Amino acid sequence: MTGPRYTPLCASLPATVPFVGPETQERQRGAPFLARLGANENIFGPSPRAIEAMAKAAADQWMYGDPESYDLKQALAAHHGIAPENIVVGEGIDGLLGYLVRLLVAPGDPVVTSAGAYPTFNYHVAGFGGQLHTVPYAGDHEDPIALFAKAAEVDAKIVYLANPDNPMGTWHSGADITAAMEHLPERTLLILDEAYVEFAPEGTAAQVDINDPRLIRMRTFSKAYGMAGARVGYALGAEPLITAFNKIRNHFGMNRAAQIGALAALQDAEYLAQTVENVAAARARIDQIAQANGLSTLPSATNFVAIDCGRDGDFARKLLSELVSRGLFVRMPFVAPQDRCIRVSAGRPQDLDQLELLLPQAIKAVQAG
Repeated sequence: MTGPRYTPLCASLPATVPFVGPETQERQRGAPFLARLGANENIFGPSPRAIEAMAKAAADQWMYGDPESYDLKQALAAHHGIAPENIVVGEGIDGLLGYLVRLLVAPGDPVVTSAGAYPTFNYHVAGFGGQLHTVPYAGDHEDPIALFAKAAEVDAKIVYLANPDNPMGTWHSGADITAAMEHLPERTLLILDEAYVEFAPEGTAAQVDINDPRLIRMRTFSKAYGMAGARVGYALGAEPLITAFNKIRNHFGMNRAAQIGALAALQDAEYLAQTVENVAAARARIDQIAQANGLSTLPSATNFVAIDCGRDGDFARKLLSELVSRGLFVRMPFVAPQDRCIRVSAGRPQDLDQLELLLPQAIKAVQAG
């Protein structure tokens, strides 16, 4: 008796996921976390309007979601001042990245990203057999000029750049991104992941013509809108590329209640503004807690803060382990020298109370060890 005949590519891949979820770690610990500050989730939650809309939609979950996401796309088009044909809605940015890589990357095709940048993108590239090339960060920032130079060197199909960045929280001005695009090779598509842009200073979003074929931008309802569990993302780009998603996307992949909730969230600008204020206050408190313990933080334009532990990755990993063992879920960058940091999500006051309590204990334990 034999099993399925996997493709050679699939047979060569590890059966792993890019992230170990907090639920997995809770099962391993045998106890829930006291505070969930590791997944860049918006702990302040979605708009009450979104919650109400999704609750009302629950009885209609016997219906498929609209495969066109028509109402949401119309609202997004009005929000961004573009045509609906320039928007595709999908199962979070992660889902859209998978579709895009499937559209463009064949086995052996070169792709460029930063060493230590968002690993789910790398996961998709590996899954379709692409050849990943990396460049280092420059001063804890992704380096557009170096990325585009590498893309020219290897004739990359895609170059990935997050602005603001995950995992460091740093950012470039939109003007700097636009200027750097003068060095983007003609046949290379830039994925500009703007998942955190609502938290960023004005001028962070690059002002590029929506029909510029060199660029596709990724946005999400997971971060500022507080709907990570609903899996609603969207991409903005030139109409021919957006239309091409219809060749391969899961047309019934969108949850009906999530579509309705995202539409309600988009219409609640007041709640979004309050969330941005809450996140800014939480970032300031994380900085205060870090400084009180002899540590420093990187400036952040996201809903998390990278705390510089002031030593190497080994020290930071031990500190993270001590925090997790005490019931505080946090994560850290995984490539040096960024791995000298731990990464803490912006939380509610009660969540950050746990950080304030447990961080000095964890530092003391690492130093004693």
